[in-house]
Amino acid sequence: MTRTIAVTIILIVLTAGATVPCPAQTNAELFSYLKQDVKLTQDQIDAVGKGEAVAKNLESRIPDEVILFGVIYVNATPESYVKAAYDFDRLRKLPNYLALEKFSSPPQLSDLKGFALDSQDIKDLKDCKPEHCNLQIPASTIAEVHQSINWSDPNAEQQVNQLGQKKALEHLLDYQQKGNQALGVYNDKHDPTQAAAQFKYMLSYAKVLPKALPDYYNYLLEYPDGKPANVENMFYWEKVKFGLKPTLRMVQVVTMQGKTPHEPAYTIAEKQLFASHYFETALDLTYCIRSDDPKQPGFYLIMVMGSEQAGLTGFKGSIVRSHAVGRGASNLQKSLTTIKSTLEMSQKSSAGGNQ
Repeated sequence: MTRTIAVTIILIVLTAGATVPCPAQTNAELFSYLKQDVKLTQDQIDAVGKGEAVAKNLESRIPDEVILFGVIYVNATPESYVKAAYDFDRLRKLPNYLALEKFSSPPQLSDLKGFALDSQDIKDLKDCKPEHCNLQIPASTIAEVHQSINWSDPNAEQQVNQLGQKKALEHLLDYQQKGNQALGVYNDKHDPTQAAAQFKYMLSYAKVLPKALPDYYNYLLEYPDGKPANVENMFYWEKVKFGLKPTLRMVQVVTMQGKTPHEPAYTIAEKQLFASHYFETALDLTYCIRSDDPKQPGFYLIMVMGSEQAGLTGFKGSIVRSHAVGRGASNLQKSLTTIKSTLEMSQKSSAGGNQ
């Protein structure tokens, strides 16, 4: 997973859709893309050629939008990255993760054991009103909480989390049937967030994606319709430390394995379906593009990360945004370097053990 690996270093993960590479038939075409579309400098392109990580902030269209781009050459197989990205047992041991669980197929209520708000969030939920709430939830859920929870009961927190698990399962099942229209509306702030419309707007940043991977692009918008044969879906939930508050999230992972040498070996999207804090809409895009250089038989790992977040406007918001954007590229660069080191060390160990 793009974000779950990167979160080991990134202090505030910035996830969302952004400009996407055309599938490179040759290294030359990939480097041309980096220069012409991503606007890397020649020094940055030379650094990529030497195996160094390069990351930058991409220009955003609105203040709420934060977008990062990163690339690095990894002397390992694309399959090793995919295996590491989905190693839940390893990820659970990382300090950023408070809980992490894959959903069954079909999802079950038992999958959500541990999906729970902290005491402070529950206290905030008690005082929630539409347009004034410290959690990102629909107005209908706020009303249901107020109607069904007995706040004087000593087990009120348990009631809240049981209701939250039930609503989370309903939300996921509804999404699996209806797609983006089931993402709903956040009514926690004065201006409601239409999640489906916001997600579509984020994907519109990907100017070259329809030319590169039209079926994949359309599937991200039209899910569950139009599923390509070489695409797999997986759903998981997590409780992670992004910033000041632990955050509950539900995520869809859409993995496409390339069918021809002209396509990326793997294309992975991590699409946020719900977050209790910070990210109104979010998408990670990862591309594993095999090298055509026999002297470098590994792959180029490209990550596009960003988000649309509340609270990035106004005086205080501009300070938060400046801090996030200022550190984002540096943290992503460090994350890519760590991924490269980890995968290459594992590759060497495997090669040594087979001798």
